[in-house]
Amino acid sequence: MHPLKAMTVNRQKGGRLAIPSYCTGSLPVIRTALRRAARTGYPVLIEATANQVDQNGGYTGLRPSDYYEMVMKMADEEGLDRDLLILGGDHLGPLTWAHLPEKEAMANAEVLVREYVRAGFTKIHLDTSMKLADDPEGDFPPEIPARRGARLYKAAMAAYEERLRAVPGAERPVFVIGSEVPVPGGAQEKEEGLSVTSPAAFSETMEAYMKYFNQEGMPDAMDDVIACVVQPGVEFGDEQIFRYDSGAAADLMAALRDHPGLVFEGHSTDYQPRESLRAMTEDGVGILKVGPALTFAYREGLFALNMIEEELIPAPDRSFFDDILEQVMLEDPGKWEAHYHGSPEELKLKRRYSFSDRSRYYMGHPKVRAAVDKLISNLRNADIRLSMLHQYMPLQYDAVRDGLLPKDPEALLADHVERVMEDYEYACRAEPVK
Repeated sequence: MHPLKAMTVNRQKGGRLAIPSYCTGSLPVIRTALRRAARTGYPVLIEATANQVDQNGGYTGLRPSDYYEMVMKMADEEGLDRDLLILGGDHLGPLTWAHLPEKEAMANAEVLVREYVRAGFTKIHLDTSMKLADDPEGDFPPEIPARRGARLYKAAMAAYEERLRAVPGAERPVFVIGSEVPVPGGAQEKEEGLSVTSPAAFSETMEAYMKYFNQEGMPDAMDDVIACVVQPGVEFGDEQIFRYDSGAAADLMAALRDHPGLVFEGHSTDYQPRESLRAMTEDGVGILKVGPALTFAYREGLFALNMIEEELIPAPDRSFFDDILEQVMLEDPGKWEAHYHGSPEELKLKRRYSFSDRSRYYMGHPKVRAAVDKLISNLRNADIRLSMLHQYMPLQYDAVRDGLLPKDPEALLADHVERVMEDYEYACRAEPVK
């Protein structure tokens, strides 16, 4: 049984089982997650999104098979049992082809889904929530996403049969459906409040999918669906965090009882307090998606190390990481200018500190990577004082003081990211119910 399927079965018996989904293109963050899983022995779910990785390379330059092999190689290097690694595809559908008419957009989406499944991804989010170029104006009834989602499910299962012939015993994929998907990466404008998905909207989504699964001659397809994406009332923006409210989501969570074997998948759970995350898992959100909070922590850790470097390293030899990151973002504003708004002073602060963390798209730039490497090298050869850690990295100070963490800059940086992961593990971990 797929480990995510087993999770939903155990929840039916009263277990508070859930799993975080690390949805990020950051290689240092992915490696940190794999290393942590190897140490803890708990399964780890890593997801690539449709714009990161597709049949044309996405913005990472990787096709699904490339990404699969890359992450598996990293897992081997970190000593992680491959059986503990689950790879997922997020927002798989016509997302990046929404400017095309349905015929073309869906043909591309089918190729996308097939490539993910053939490569070995086993957790597939079928996202058909966006309007396409020839969709009529006005309402977007759930029947349209469901019809398109059923088509993509069919393509995915055909690809699974191909993989099964090539890799006997290959894991059968499980699926996530749903149209109420928050904007990937956080809200772009300041919001006054959020609307929790209504029980009626959730029920309509489920009924529409069952209808089209049956029409396509796949009456058992719903057995492969483990989750539905909903808006449980969480979101974040540049400076905003909408905390989870169990009371506001109570009616939606109650509606889940009519669908045993199903959990909710919550997107944009970044920056939620650990107790809010735990409340979500207890109420019915079995998959907690997180991405920008991880890369935000990575950037935050780099900034802290950069400040330590300024104290210890003479100016001519410094990395100037923060200056180089700013320079690169200004030279290529395409990945942040549509998301950040305000005066020049406000924009600079957002480029550096926004919860949306558009700086994550620049961490792979050669100049930025070189600056990070120099920063790490400089501090590895310097004497980082314990008192300086107390000033700039107080959480890591505690661990170093207590002999739990070395003063190595890479270890300090990884630990800063792992603090986010610990909150999710706290929310999700529970012993299986016998």
